[in-house]
Amino acid sequence: MNLAKNIRNTATRVLQNEAQAVLNLVDFLDGDFEACVEHILISKGRVVITGVGKSAIIANKIVATLNSTGTPALFMHAADAIHGDLGMILEDDIVICISKSGSTPEIKVLVPLLKRLGSKLVALVSNTNSFLAEHSDYVLNATISEEACPNNLAPTTSTTAHLALGDALAVCLLEARGFTSEDFAKYHPGGSLGKQLYLRVGDVLGGGEIPVVDENAGLAEVILEISGKRLGATAVVDTGGNLKGIITDGDLRRMLQKSLDIQSLKASDIMSVNPKAISTQEYAIRALNMMKNHNITQLVAMNGDKIAGFVHIHELMKEGIV
Repeated sequence: MNLAKNIRNTATRVLQNEAQAVLNLVDFLDGDFEACVEHILISKGRVVITGVGKSAIIANKIVATLNSTGTPALFMHAADAIHGDLGMILEDDIVICISKSGSTPEIKVLVPLLKRLGSKLVALVSNTNSFLAEHSDYVLNATISEEACPNNLAPTTSTTAHLALGDALAVCLLEARGFTSEDFAKYHPGGSLGKQLYLRVGDVLGGGEIPVVDENAGLAEVILEISGKRLGATAVVDTGGNLKGIITDGDLRRMLQKSLDIQSLKASDIMSVNPKAISTQEYAIRALNMMKNHNITQLVAMNGDKIAGFVHIHELMKEGIV
């Protein structure tokens, strides 16, 4: 068989195996899953997740997801637990043990110790008849038919199932808590994701002078205002200072191409009326989306009824949210 074709066939088989295993988890959602979510919601403690080997890696990921979505959590390695790390568990904490077999030596040693501490114990396990499942308060059933590994040995499908069930748990808790995008931003202030969630239009406005001309201003004044303020555009206002339109470099070029009598032109003859504007209190990501939707590179920023400046796509690019 052609090597490339063999690779594609193998990859397809693995993905189909794991996808089907995740779909099968829907049938395993039961009262224990619901009770576990409800118990975590009312608990005054944290969620401590433990495991060994590949399960420990999955545990770390679920811990990170819980922490970032409003459920305090921490990781405890099952092997280290019996050498002092049990001290991190507080009275009201809930412990989730992740294990495919549920009967590893580490689990068999750890479970009685956890029960002695009085902690509520949750088994996220692929064998509901295991030692771990039998001694847990709640069992999250992640049973699989086989691993994607051709030898049915390497943790592949089982770890995917554990991860998916952990995500389901985290999202259930997120929704039950009414966790919003603003809450999410509190825990993700860094990077482009954080900026999309908290950076507002007013935060990206420059401190320079705002290019503005009266609607009766002549062409020369318009050109001087645009070139002098170096924003590539100017707002056009009436005598009361109300926004009437905008004139960009492009508007000037298109006007000159028409070969009109430029000496008599006023700003109101050149401007684009009803310009796209946005409040300084809006999130900067919304400004970016407006620019994309209307195929423009800048918006007039408004502070109430007053012009606060221009927000340009270049400023958004500098902030890393493009």
